[in-house]
Amino acid sequence: MLRCTGEPSKVSLCHCFDCQRRTGSLFSVAAFFPRECVTLIEGTAKVFARPSASGFDVAFHFCPECGSSLWWEPARMPHLAGVAAGTFEDPGFPMPEQAVWAEQRHAWLDLPLVEHARNPVKAPPKDAGPD
Repeated sequence: MLRCTGEPSKVSLCHCFDCQRRTGSLFSVAAFFPRECVTLIEGTAKVFARPSASGFDVAFHFCPECGSSLWWEPARMPHLAGVAAGTFEDPGFPMPEQAVWAEQRHAWLDLPLVEHARNPVKAPPKDAGPD
């Protein structure tokens, strides 16, 4: 069981082929929290790490019993942890503020979101790690 405290820093939708394969859907929706706000409070997690479309590794933590994604840690954003929005089982969960990797979006899928062909380039906050 996972605990997320506070509000997400951002909610984002991703169309990249890696997310499509991981979810078995056309996209993934992630709520990103400061890493210290995401805690495994029951059970265990296994980790699978892979490179991302952005060229940075992502470490996925998943349940070894059922295979469900629990959270992931993108090296591109070392201060944040991603949690699948569906994990919250809340139809009132905030809508994503952006869609990334739109260049890999299925052409017939049209969503009312700001789209980025790839990931927008952002530097992590100064206090997130060494310069």
